[in-house]
Amino acid sequence: MMLIKVWPMYLANLYTGIITIEKIMDHTSQADISKFFIAGINYKKTDAAIRGMFAINNDQYANILTIAPESGLHSFFIISTCNRTEIYGFADNVGQLINLLCTQTTGDSETFNRLAYIKNGADAVEHLFEVGAGLDSQILGDYEITGQLKQSIKFAKGYNFINCFLERLVNSVFQSSKMIRNETALSSGTVSVSYAAVEYIKENINLCAGRKILVIGIGKIGRNTCKNLVDYLGTTNITLINRSEEKAAELAAELGLAYAPIEDLAAEIKNADVILVAANAAEPIVLKSHLEGKNTKLVVDLSIPYNVEASAGELPNVSLVNVDALSKINDNTLMKRRAEIPKVKCIIAQNMAGFMDWYMMRKNAPALHAIKSKLVYLYMQHFSDIKGDADKCPVMAAEKKIQKVINGIAGKMREEKQHGCNYIEAINDFIVSVNN
Repeated sequence: MMLIKVWPMYLANLYTGIITIEKIMDHTSQADISKFFIAGINYKKTDAAIRGMFAINNDQYANILTIAPESGLHSFFIISTCNRTEIYGFADNVGQLINLLCTQTTGDSETFNRLAYIKNGADAVEHLFEVGAGLDSQILGDYEITGQLKQSIKFAKGYNFINCFLERLVNSVFQSSKMIRNETALSSGTVSVSYAAVEYIKENINLCAGRKILVIGIGKIGRNTCKNLVDYLGTTNITLINRSEEKAAELAAELGLAYAPIEDLAAEIKNADVILVAANAAEPIVLKSHLEGKNTKLVVDLSIPYNVEASAGELPNVSLVNVDALSKINDNTLMKRRAEIPKVKCIIAQNMAGFMDWYMMRKNAPALHAIKSKLVYLYMQHFSDIKGDADKCPVMAAEKKIQKVINGIAGKMREEKQHGCNYIEAINDFIVSVNN
């Protein structure tokens, strides 16, 4: 570094400025990326039964958000789908997030830790970009993850748990996902969990006249499944049952289907030939006793945790299929999607770089503002000592020189952490420019 040619009378101001900058940087460390974690389990190391132990429904999510401040946690969100349960957030250590999550699950934190993947900082950011793109989905490019992520963020935001960092991050992820859908074929075709269920029915059941389909649960996946049944199987012989009868009636009217109240569940199960379950209940709602001694049935459980009693699959008249079995469907569409992965990763890298630039600028903005204010002050003091009147100091004349110094220091601060040194260098550069 060039020898600092500071006017001796301003050394006290220089030292005070360094202390001020360091305090500012300490104050902005609340969104320090080194304290950003993701901990999760997914289909890669766990089956649907294990994932069900750590699935989070809306009531559990609300409980977690309510008790989180007691653990000193204020900025996080949870994604819980048939593929994964993940918690993203700021903490002193990842154990805080895992322990909080497991206060509401049937599985314990010890089991979660043993099976979990944990990422930190930029690695955690990159993981979210890949999840949002569908790169990490059980069915490559599954577009349903975007809607699920939006719902997770909206829920946490309603409880004021989405800070500026998380807001900007998820918006960048959504922007990246949109670019991927528009510029690549990663989500081309019609492969998703809900569509895979329809494909399975098409290949294994002859939907002749009179075959009845029952759909239980019309959340995001249930709704998509209903639409795929109508669009790709060309059938409307479908009855909907949902905990909220109004929602079932609304979708039934939209698609020209029938609906029934939850009280008629046993009777509708008895009459159905194909049963699709996406109820997202904490316990099974389709029981072995509902199916025992009835006609031959195909039962597709799209829920995590399972909403169909496992022992129902032992019945001779029942074929029970879950999400893990459906994900093994492999066709030409998936082959084409795999070929798009390099393009997708380039788009992710581009959007992630933009986010990281924003993060570094936001992190350093208070310090840069303080440096600029100090440079203006020193210039005015220097002018006053020479001319005798600080009020007549031509600050505008030095504005370009000051901004040039700030721009140069901003670039260096993105790559370095020695903020005091940056401050000293800014002072030095500015004094040299004024003297010249």
